[in-house]
Formats: sequence, structure tokens, C-alpha cells
Amino acid sequence: MAQPSYIPSVAPVFDWIDAHREEAVADLQRFCRQPSVAAQDWGMHDMAALVTDALTGLGATTQVTPTPGYAVVVGRFAGMTERRLAFYNHYDVQPPEPLDAWTSPPFAAEIRDGWLYARGVADNKGNLVARLWALRAWQATHHLLPCQVTFLIEGEEEIGSPHLGKFAAAHQDLVQADACLWEAGYRNAQGSLECYAGVKGILYVELQAKGAAHDLHSSYAPLAPNAAWRLVAALQSLRDSTGRVRIPHFYDAVRPPTPEEQALIARSPINISALLQQWQITHSVGGDGSPAQLTERLLYEPTCTICGIWGGYTGAGSKTVLPATVSAKIDFRLVPDQDPETILTNLQVYLQEQGFPDITVHTVADAAYPAQSLIDTPLMAALVRSARQVYQNEPLVLPRIAGTGPMYSLCQRFGIPAIGGAGVGYIGSRTHAPDEHIRLDDFFLGMKHIAALLAEFAQFP
Repeated sequence: MAQPSYIPSVAPVFDWIDAHREEAVADLQRFCRQPSVAAQDWGMHDMAALVTDALTGLGATTQVTPTPGYAVVVGRFAGMTERRLAFYNHYDVQPPEPLDAWTSPPFAAEIRDGWLYARGVADNKGNLVARLWALRAWQATHHLLPCQVTFLIEGEEEIGSPHLGKFAAAHQDLVQADACLWEAGYRNAQGSLECYAGVKGILYVELQAKGAAHDLHSSYAPLAPNAAWRLVAALQSLRDSTGRVRIPHFYDAVRPPTPEEQALIARSPINISALLQQWQITHSVGGDGSPAQLTERLLYEPTCTICGIWGGYTGAGSKTVLPATVSAKIDFRLVPDQDPETILTNLQVYLQEQGFPDITVHTVADAAYPAQSLIDTPLMAALVRSARQVYQNEPLVLPRIAGTGPMYSLCQRFGIPAIGGAGVGYIGSRTHAPDEHIRLDDFFLGMKHIAALLAEFAQFP
């Protein structure tokens, strides 16, 4: 395909977006009103069909690939240049519980004061719809996209993407692209986007302690084992008072930041004060330190976190029992070049050596490897330039975020650079929480950002 002598102006695309705000919002509400909770098998097939119809309606060559779980939907678009940009998104959302903590029903997609409230609107349906409408705007004004585009949309991100890696390995003809724009982005307290080139990995396990064959009257405490105390002791052994993980060799493969990455963090530290204010706490567990030091700790330190613990009696009033079985869920957030399988083996060996051979360990979800692309890539440059144009401020650029996703299994292991940061959320969007929402102004700015990004990316040789 011959390269065009120029890429058409994005200004008419922006004007078209401004003229079609009501239709875009109605479409976003339609997506958000369709439940799609993978963890509960709620509405998933209907959501996949909705996504497929949307891509087909825009003229994409669409393929729906079944997996042992939920299908991966792929839509491929032609463009003015040979460069191809992939968009990774997902159509599943987190469970909406606790339902009584929502101001309006989680799938009502209610708009209040310019904010749209719905489960999944920030993660990830708002981003997906904004990207679809950015393409629609280009087609309406210039008929053809500036570059070729592939949508890779899975239905299992919120349950650990257990089948995406096998899909990617088996369908390289669909996955391959010059670069991949990751699923989401958020504006910070100052209104700037936070762009990134990597994610942490994760190992998610459940530990269980067992005592007697059944719960006992607590008066037997001098004689009978208490599974709760046993599990608490095992959990306490995993970290020291500073939060450092005690498992031998846990830090052996950790890659420290390079001088270039340290300089990047120093220029664009995370706003720790804004986070503390949002969380309604007075200080971080990181203690004293500059914003850059705390940002480096957040992004470069692996963690061990108790996500939940249960057992015995937790209802109203009192019930004096010795719990027979107590369990805890733990996640380990991992950084390059930590291997989740190695961490799991070392955890099991460590518990044995510490005198906890009775504590059982099993994985709850498929592990995800850490992922890291280079900062200096055409996509990051295009993302930053287009963000300046749309938001009229300087985006933050960081090596990675502290969250996790299937970036390695879809992109980096196949040599595809993946960059994130373009999205419609903001620091207060309450992702994964009740009253998840976005500001509609951010929805339209995010749409324009994608439109501008396509033009910027198309111009690289």
C-alpha cells in the first residue's frame, strides 16, 4: 500500500464528535446497560454479540473466536497507511456487589450532573465505546482511517485472562501489529493523563488452615487447635514489619530502575497527596520519602497482599467457636523479571521450612507475567503528542503502572510494544467499587484523543 502524501486534518473529526455527543452517550448507555460479569456468567454471550455487531456495523472484518471460557472478538480495519495499531480492550466487568452501596442500580447507566454511573463504564466499556466512536468520526469525515486498526477484545480480563495467551499464540495473523494501545487511561488530580509502557505481574493464591474435623465450642481452646490462629501465624511469617517479603529468593530477579527510568519518575511522580486525600488517610505505608521515591516504590517493588480472610463465625452477635477451617486469599504483585511459577514454588517450600506443612496452597487464577516495553517507541511519542493537543497540558510518562493485565501474553512475548494511558476515567472514577463512573466531558476528550492518536501514529515511517 502506498503511503499518502499527507494525513488529513483531525479538526473536522473533532467537529463531528462535538456534533454527535447525544448519539455517542446513548450508545455508551446501551453498552453499560448490558450486564457482562464473567465471574458470574452473567450476560456474557449477549455482550460479545453487541461488541461484534458494533464492529461489523463500522465495516470491520470481524472474527469471533471461541475459547473454553468466553470468546475473543477481533475487528480489523483498513487504513491510509501500512502501519497497524492494535487496541486491546475487554467486554467483561467486575461483579457489582455490594448492591446496596450503589446510589443507582449498577447497570442503569444513569447520568447525574454530567457523570455517568455504571459498573464497567471506566473499566472498560467507556474506553471501548470512545475508541469505536473515534473510528466512526474518522470514517464520517474522511471515509478511511489514517492507519490500519485491529480491535482485540476479550471477555475474561476480570477473571485473569486464562485463555488469552493461547488465543494469541494460535492466531498471530490476527494479533500482529506495529504496536498495541492498552485498555484504559485515567486523568490525575491535575487533569493530566498518566501514560505507561508496562504492568506488574501477579500470582494469586489461597492459603487454608485446618484444625479439628468441625467447629468446636471455644471452651476447648486449651486442648484443640484453632485454625484461625494457625493461619494468622503463617500469614505473619510472610512479611517483616516494613512489608518486605521474607520468602527466600523472592527479590533475586527484581530489576531496579535504570538511570533513565529514575529520571522519568523524577519528572512525572505520582501525586501521592491526592491519593491520600482520595483514600481519606493521612500517611502512606511507605513512610517518609519524596514523591519520586514513593512512586519508585509503588512501581518497582513487588508485594504480598492479603486480599481476604474468612472462617469461623462472622455473623451478628456472638457465637463462641474454635474455627475448624480458615482461608485467606493473597496476591503477589510481581515486577520484571520475576517468574510467578518460581514464586509459587518458593512460597510452598518456605511454608514447609517455617513449620507450616499443614497450610495448603493452591492458585486461584492464572498467573500473569510482568510486562515492560521501551518508553522510546513511536506509539508513546504519538500518545504524548496527541494528549498535548487534546488536553492542553503535559501528560505524565511512567515506565509502568502498579496494576496487572495480560500485556505480556498478548504483546511483549511476540515482540509487540504495548503502551497505555489513553482512556476516559479519572482519579475518582471508583473503578471496581460501587458508584463507578466517568465524567462525560472526559468521555469526549478521550474520543478526540484516540482520533488524534490515529493521525499521529500513521505519520511514523
